Amino acid sequence: MKKYKFGFEIWGLILFLIVMIPNFIWFAVPAPNDILRANSITETVDTIASVCQIVMVAALCIFRNREAKKLCMAPPVIISSGCCVIYFISWIVYYMGIVNTPVILGLVIPPCLAFLFFAIDRKNGIAIIPTAIFTLCHLIYGTVNFII
Repeated sequence: MKKYKFGFEIWGLILFLIVMIPNFIWFAVPAPNDILRANSITETVDTIASVCQIVMVAALCIFRNREAKKLCMAPPVIISSGCCVIYFISWIVYYMGIVNTPVILGLVIPPCLAFLFFAIDRKNGIAIIPTAIFTLCHLIYGTVNFII
């Protein structure tokens, strides 16, 4: 904890809001063939994921590693940005009515990896743990509910 200080990390909040844009649209405008609105059969996993998501976002936004450099186009940031692009493309394909394993995985894995690589770039080990748990839960949710 000596390496960390409390301080607002605006880029963590911006990343979260960017990732949430398609979700806000989805809440307001249903997609054709919208299987994501089905009741989940992984309620316990979903609850754990929700708690970890809140902790993850809080950790990304309020804990700053004193050794982290200013945000720049380093490889983890580029990978994080690429994950966001893949995620948006997956939403576009989903809204085109295509629902298959690659699309579901595109909606599940890239946003988690975007947060993970952002945490790695910011040297935010505190955020990595809830991000990893959230990723695992999100993958279980997507796989069990929509792929298997």
